[in-house]
Amino acid sequence: MLSITKMMFYTELVLRLRHSNEWLYSIGFFILVVSLFPFAMTPDPHLLQKIIPGCIWIAALLASLLSIDFMFFIDWEEGNLDQLLLSPHPLALFITIKLIVQWLVAELPVIFLILPLSWLFQLSTATQLALIFGLLLGTPILVLLGSLGAALSLGLRQQGVLLSLLILPLTLPVLIFGVTIVQQTEAGLSIVGPCAFLAGICILALVCLPFVIAGALKIGLDD
Repeated sequence: MLSITKMMFYTELVLRLRHSNEWLYSIGFFILVVSLFPFAMTPDPHLLQKIIPGCIWIAALLASLLSIDFMFFIDWEEGNLDQLLLSPHPLALFITIKLIVQWLVAELPVIFLILPLSWLFQLSTATQLALIFGLLLGTPILVLLGSLGAALSLGLRQQGVLLSLLILPLTLPVLIFGVTIVQQTEAGLSIVGPCAFLAGICILALVCLPFVIAGALKIGLDD
């Protein structure tokens, strides 16, 4: 099982890196959206330091949805999902590997970009660390929720619009706790509470959602 897992991880990672348009576009979109907020709101540096963490979270959410829009589409179109259903190995294992690779390729670079973007907006070191820590806990949840929406809307017309309608309401707790971590850090308050809530949601999603996504894909393929 371990050798099969390693082979599946390596294969999925190579395929994702070769389809660079699927994750480079989302990273470029993230940079562009964050850079446009000062022009749309205000050039005042003091006000920007207050609102830019929330803007970064919103940009990360939208970039995550953009990168995950066609996560299962190629496998479905080429018949790979049908072959995985006939495999003796659980479909949830493949889903988990695919989610890990998606996070490494599309979400981790976004977190690394926090440092130069924070320097651009003159955010304090504490705020930068709070943003990075919150995104480390929150982006796996965004990937899992986005994958669930992609599985539910697989093969439907206007999949991107339906994906947004399904997933955006579910991401509100992640955004609330993520921004709260930054706000309480800036106010000098303890961040244990929002971090614990966000970590709990992350663990629950990691344990349950791969099986839910696998079930949604099975139902979609049976139809």
